[in-house]
Amino acid sequence: MEDVCEGKDFSFPSQEDHILSYWSHIDAFRGQLARTHNLPEYIFYDGPPFATGLPHYGHILAGTIKDIVTRYQSMTGHHVTRRFGWDCHGLPVENEIDRKLGIKRRDQILDMGIHNYNEECRSIVTRYVEEWETIITRTGRWIDFKNDYKTMDVKFMETVWWVFAQLYQKGLVYKGFKVMPYSTGCKTPLSNFEAGENYKLVPDPEIIVAFPIVGDPDNAAFVAWTTTPWTLPSNLALCVNANFFYVKVRNKYSGKVYVVAESRLSELPTEKPKSGAANGPSFDSKKSKTKGSSGEKTKDSAADSYEVLDKFSGASLVGMKYEPLFNYFLEFSDVAFRVIADNYVTDDSGTGIVHCAPAFGEDDYRVCIGNQIINKGENLIVPVDDDGCFTGKITDFNGHHVKDADKDIIEAVKAKGRLVKLGTFTHSYPFCWRSDTPLIYRAVPSWFVRVEQLKEQLLENNEHTYWVPDYVKDKRFHNWLENARDWAISRSRFWGTPIPVWISEDGEEVIVMDSVEKLERLSGAKVFDLHRHNIDHITVPSTRGSEFGVLRRIDDVLDCWFESGSMPYAYIHYPFENVELFEKNFPGHFVAEGLDQTRGWFYTLMVLSTALFGKPAFRNLICNGLVLAEDGKKMSKRLKNYPSPMEVINDYGADALRLYLINSPVVRAETLRFKKEGVFGVVKDVFLPWYNAYRFLVQNAKRLEYEGSAPFVPIVLTVLQKSSNVLDQWINSATQSLVHFVREEMDAYRLYTVVPYLLKFLDNLTNIYVRFNRKRLKGRTGEEDCHTALSTLYNVLLTSCKVMAPFTPFFTEVLYQNMRKVCDGAEESIHYCSFPREEGKRGERIEESVARMMKIIDLARNIRERHNKPLKTPLREMVVVHKDEDFLGDIAGKLREYVLEELNVRSLVSCKDTLKYAAVRAEPDFSVLGKRLGKSMGVVAKEVKAI
Repeated sequence: MEDVCEGKDFSFPSQEDHILSYWSHIDAFRGQLARTHNLPEYIFYDGPPFATGLPHYGHILAGTIKDIVTRYQSMTGHHVTRRFGWDCHGLPVENEIDRKLGIKRRDQILDMGIHNYNEECRSIVTRYVEEWETIITRTGRWIDFKNDYKTMDVKFMETVWWVFAQLYQKGLVYKGFKVMPYSTGCKTPLSNFEAGENYKLVPDPEIIVAFPIVGDPDNAAFVAWTTTPWTLPSNLALCVNANFFYVKVRNKYSGKVYVVAESRLSELPTEKPKSGAANGPSFDSKKSKTKGSSGEKTKDSAADSYEVLDKFSGASLVGMKYEPLFNYFLEFSDVAFRVIADNYVTDDSGTGIVHCAPAFGEDDYRVCIGNQIINKGENLIVPVDDDGCFTGKITDFNGHHVKDADKDIIEAVKAKGRLVKLGTFTHSYPFCWRSDTPLIYRAVPSWFVRVEQLKEQLLENNEHTYWVPDYVKDKRFHNWLENARDWAISRSRFWGTPIPVWISEDGEEVIVMDSVEKLERLSGAKVFDLHRHNIDHITVPSTRGSEFGVLRRIDDVLDCWFESGSMPYAYIHYPFENVELFEKNFPGHFVAEGLDQTRGWFYTLMVLSTALFGKPAFRNLICNGLVLAEDGKKMSKRLKNYPSPMEVINDYGADALRLYLINSPVVRAETLRFKKEGVFGVVKDVFLPWYNAYRFLVQNAKRLEYEGSAPFVPIVLTVLQKSSNVLDQWINSATQSLVHFVREEMDAYRLYTVVPYLLKFLDNLTNIYVRFNRKRLKGRTGEEDCHTALSTLYNVLLTSCKVMAPFTPFFTEVLYQNMRKVCDGAEESIHYCSFPREEGKRGERIEESVARMMKIIDLARNIRERHNKPLKTPLREMVVVHKDEDFLGDIAGKLREYVLEELNVRSLVSCKDTLKYAAVRAEPDFSVLGKRLGKSMGVVAKEVKAI
């Protein structure tokens, strides 16, 4: 072995750079893959990130977890293919191009041409690939960037077509008309899980609007509350709860008569007579500001302003007609503008009467269809275009963005004398996770996967998976599956995998393509790329004859979540290639991503695998939490509230960053406040003690050479295990316990338990074995005994390096490269070595005895300090009292010399009578006796203490 420097001169980052060069020189990653080629497959799915931005700590954390698990599996006898993947399609890419080109409207894309737009998208998707490879490689992760997969590759897209076709064939895909979260910023509907990604507390206008009842003798009006005034022009019905009671009330000062839920009477504005006003005001225009539910007034104050004229059930109101607020949909007058009932109407906010605009509310759409106000399957009039602006149907607000039109609509309602109350309502509202614009709910034609039909099977498949931590599976993910709704998989966009559906002009003939070959065969065209601009022009002749024309592809593309959910099949081009590989190893063995993917990738993986094969997509899953800035806020480039990953790596090394992340709550799906000092703490508490133990070995091995001995060659383990030295026996056993523990925890995917155990092991190695064995290791007890001690230390360090190689690939390689020089036949890299197995029996008794010995030493030191007896002052005798005879035998026998020397005591006496040196006294339990004895407690307590 070569000489090594002092710990203070050892640069972890520069040593890691040397190791990177070494790995590159020997092509270490491919070497590992070649050596394990014939071993059983361990299938790992790597979720594809977007390459339109640089990796952050979330990526590094997930990448570290993946790297540790896959390295471990390679070392335990598996062949682990690791291919990096890239998510290339979808809104993130289109958004960036829209910003770059100043695109605001859909027609601008059509004007420039889909071909030009898509090629612009293609040009940026791999912009940061080199930077990703540099950073990910620098973190120590072994993964194949050269043989990566991209969701925009023809082979990947062809498998996605096959997945869609399989679902269509099984009757699990349908085209529907559904009210969905809609992003006006991205001009596309979003799935429900996307809509839940970005909620914000925002103020919105809240208004109560009057709807005069047709033919009411008191000229009463229904009053409905809304926070979306822009939906009022599309009102077609009012909905009550049939089980609520409603009251007709007259304002004592204005004479206005309203119908409102009895429990929500407090929602009406309270009015007081003003001097000089003959009949009082009809409405106080002063705005009220509320947070959460409106209605801060009490029922008593409302009762002061209103007298109750009548009371009736909600069911009795059904069918009553009212006067429309606007005249845009008068053609529906025969069936619309009437009261309907449904239990979705609650009495925790509003007036107990909900205004229904079926094109802009999921429940509105449902109840209007259920009450035949509109009919399912008909083309619903949606008077808002893809950009979120009113169409010509709403003549007064044509071209206005719906959110911007709120103020003008409120003024129009007020001008009609229909505004009852105006205020501001602060509530949690969904925003687009990409464009950061407020979402609206809008009826759109879309293609859906029948997730609700699969719900029971999804829940059952979830039970067959293993998650760390398990509560994410049993609670968060289970609840998401329990409430899963049909998944909208189509997007009215451009850069994505086109939906492979060709339809005839009369809609009677539908062909779903499941391969490039099928499209080429039916169309006669040569296909080289599957993006819209390269296939939209391809037509298929009708099988019914030329008079029926041709079939053309529908415009929509697939949601990019559908692509990533297809990854287990698409990345290996199944079923067109790798059939045996896939079918022998599905479900995959392991996936790992962040907590947010319970509603994203984990969900789409589960849905598609259940729909296709009736199985979960994966067997084991690690779910990590969120890495926050030190101040507890989200990491922000703009705020610069966190150090860059490369800055931390350049200061302390990648291994330190890896261990810091793994030894934190974030691996248990909790949050981590990232602190750079924490990474330094890992260097100080883990790596320096570890390095110093290694340096002590090398220095003393070299010392023997300098003193004329032969070069150090370690004694084989089987001989070392027969050593008569108690600390040799102990550290050998502790090393086997380390192997046993790490294997057990890694097999259970509990990465976060390993580092604390390693810390304790290193502490014991340096502060017990090395410290108590300094004389032996330095040769003062004879050359043979020195050789045994050094060989033991060598074996312990070599084994612990192999155990920790998946966690700290650089540092363990540094130590291994020097240590392997004295070992014939050693592997070229520590990562080619097999993971250690337990060899020989673990001595649980000796491990426990040494642990107790250290506790005795600590207690004795404390006694010295309390009595002001410094360690340099020798003491005549020390008595150890314990009830365990085996331990007393150890402490008075083979451990005796270490205790006496460490504590500077001349003799040690053992005693198993635990009462001999103890004073026993009786203490009354006042909490129990006090209840029984009452006033007599004082007398009894005095007697008890006197015992």
